[in-house]
Amino acid sequence: MNMSDSFEKIPVKIFDSIKTGSVFIAQQIAGLIKEKAAKGEKCVLGLATGSSPKSVYAELVRMHKEEGLSFKNVVTFNLDEYYPIEQDALQSYNRFMKMYLFDKVDIDPANCHIPNGEIPREQIKHYATEYEKQIEAAGGVDLQILGIGNNGHIGFNEPGSSLYSKTRLITLDNSTRLANSYEFANISEVPRLAITMGISTILKAKKIILMAWGPAKSPVIQKATEADVTERVPASLLQNHDDVTFVIDELASSELTKIKSPWLTGDCEWTPKMIKKAVVNMALKAQKPILSLTNSDYNEYGLGDLLVEEGDAYEINLKVYYMLRDSITGWPGGKPGAQMPRHPERSNPFPKRAIIFSPHPDDDIISMGGTFQRLHDQGHDVHVGYQTSGNIAVTDEFVTRFLDFAVGFEDMFGIDSKKSAELLQSARKFLAAKKSNQMDTNEIRSIKGLIRRCEAAATCRYVGLKEGNWHFQNLPFYETGAIEKKPMGEEDVVITMELLRKIKPQQVYCAGDFADPHGTHIVCFNVVLESLKRIKAAGEDWVNDCWLWLYKGAWQEWNMEEIEMAIPMSPDQVMKKRFGIFIHQSQKDMVPFQGSDAREFWQRAEDRNAATAEIFAQLGLTKYAAMEAFVRWHF
Repeated sequence: MNMSDSFEKIPVKIFDSIKTGSVFIAQQIAGLIKEKAAKGEKCVLGLATGSSPKSVYAELVRMHKEEGLSFKNVVTFNLDEYYPIEQDALQSYNRFMKMYLFDKVDIDPANCHIPNGEIPREQIKHYATEYEKQIEAAGGVDLQILGIGNNGHIGFNEPGSSLYSKTRLITLDNSTRLANSYEFANISEVPRLAITMGISTILKAKKIILMAWGPAKSPVIQKATEADVTERVPASLLQNHDDVTFVIDELASSELTKIKSPWLTGDCEWTPKMIKKAVVNMALKAQKPILSLTNSDYNEYGLGDLLVEEGDAYEINLKVYYMLRDSITGWPGGKPGAQMPRHPERSNPFPKRAIIFSPHPDDDIISMGGTFQRLHDQGHDVHVGYQTSGNIAVTDEFVTRFLDFAVGFEDMFGIDSKKSAELLQSARKFLAAKKSNQMDTNEIRSIKGLIRRCEAAATCRYVGLKEGNWHFQNLPFYETGAIEKKPMGEEDVVITMELLRKIKPQQVYCAGDFADPHGTHIVCFNVVLESLKRIKAAGEDWVNDCWLWLYKGAWQEWNMEEIEMAIPMSPDQVMKKRFGIFIHQSQKDMVPFQGSDAREFWQRAEDRNAATAEIFAQLGLTKYAAMEAFVRWHF
C-alpha cells in the first residue's frame, strides 16, 4: 500500500456546508478588493459561472448592499462562454453574470470581460488572442475563481487539454453537455462548442481558489488533489501552481483518503461507525464475506491498529456482521408485539401514523416504493406530502396530448364549456409558437401541474391509500416557472408545519438525496427539518415520539456503512414498484432535465435497489432481489 497516495498535494479546506464555504471565498475576494483599493490599484478577478459560484456571488452582493463593499476598482475576466449563443439567451454566461453579480453591484460595465458567443467563426482566433492581451494589459489576474466538472475540467478545458493551452474555441465533452443539460430543455439544445481561457492562462493567475460542492464532485476532487498530475484530469494541473486552494463542503470531501480511509493517514478514533466503515470497505476490496476476513487481511489493508485495539479479527468480524444483519427488516414501521432491542424501528406504537414527503410528485414511489407499499400493507396510517407541483418536468408534447383528451371528453359528452374552450385554445396557440428558451404561461404551468397531480393521486390509489391521505403542498419556493428556484421561505415552513400538526406522525420519511442537480431535494429537506425543529421548540409532545428517516432519490444511494434500515424486496415486490412508477406516464421515456443519466427513473431505481442487495450478499448476508435503504436523522 503506497502511503504517499493518502495525502492531498493541493491544500484543501473543508466546510460543513456550501454556505460557510461560499462565505469564506467571498471574504477572500472582498479582502483582496479592499487591499487593492487602499493602494489605489485595480483588483483583477477571474470569474466562473455554473451552479457552484452562485452562493459566492450572493454573499458578495450582500456585502456590497449591507457592508458597503465597492466594486469600482474591480476588473473581471470570465473563464468561458458557450458557442454559438446569443448574449441575452437564458443559458448564456453573459446573462448569468449580470443576473447574479454585475447588475447588483457598482462595477463599471466597461471593466467586465466575458467571452463573446456571437463572434463570427472566422474571427474567433483573433478574438481569443485579443482576450489574452486584455488580461495582460490589466496586469494579469490577481485571483482566479474556478469550479470543477465531474470529468475534471476547469473552465471548459476538457480532459486532454494541454498545459500550454491558451484562450480558444473547444469542443465540449459529451459528459459536460449531459451535466449541463439541466439548464436546457433537452440535450440536443446544449451547444457543442465553447470559448474558454486555456490552462496556461489560468495558471498565470497570482492566486487560485477552486470550489466544489456535493457528493457528485467527490471522486474528481480526490483525483485532482491526491493522484499524479495528468492532462486527463485538467484540474490536477493546478498542482503546478504555487498558491492554489480547494474549498469544498463535507459531501465533496467524501472520497479523500483522510475522510474515506482515515486509518491510512494517521491516528483514528475507532467508533462503531468507523469500525463498520473500515471492515465493510476492506471486505469489498478483498472480495470476501465479512466472516471470512483474517488477521492478515486486516494487516494488508492498513487496519493493523484496529486489531491492536479490538483484538482478534473474528470478534471484529462478528460485531460488524451483526450491525449489518440487524439493519435488515421487513417491518419498516416496527414489528408488532416483538421485543427486538436492535431493530431499526420501535415496535410500539403500532400501527403508526407515517408521512412520506416527496419533493417531486414521483419521488415517493421511485425512491421508496417497496417500503411505501409495505407500510400500508402492514396496517399503518400512511400519508404522502407532495411538496412541489413538479410542473417544469412535463414536456409540451404531453400537454398537447392532455388537451386533445380534454377536448375529446367535452365533445363525447356534449359538454359546452365556453371558458374551458377558450383556455384550451389559448394554450394550444401558445405551445404552437413557443420558443425553446421561453417560459411557460401560468395556464400551461397549471396544466402541467395538474397532469402530475393526477399521476400522484393514481399512485396513492394503486398502493391502496384511502382518499384524503395524500396532500398537495405546492410549496411556493418552487413556483418560479424556471429551473432556478427561490430559496426556502417562511410560507413553505408554515404550510409544512400545518400538515405535520394535522397528522402528528410517529414516522416521517424525507428525501436525503442532495445530488439532485436542481437543488429541489435539499430545499424540501430543509423545509421539513425547520418545521420539525419549530414544532419541537414550541413544546408539542408528539414530536418527541417522531422519528425522521431519509431515503435517497433517483440520483444515488447511501454508502453501506451509513445504512441503518434496509428493507428487502421480493421479485414480485420489485415488479409492483415498477408498475407504480409507470403510472407517472409524463415521466416515462426521455423527460426534460433528467441530468447526466440517460436511464429512465424506474431503471435507475431497480438497478440501485438490486446493487444494494448484491453488496449485502457479497458481505455474506442473505441474497435478496432488491433492497431500499434508509438513514435516521436526529433533529
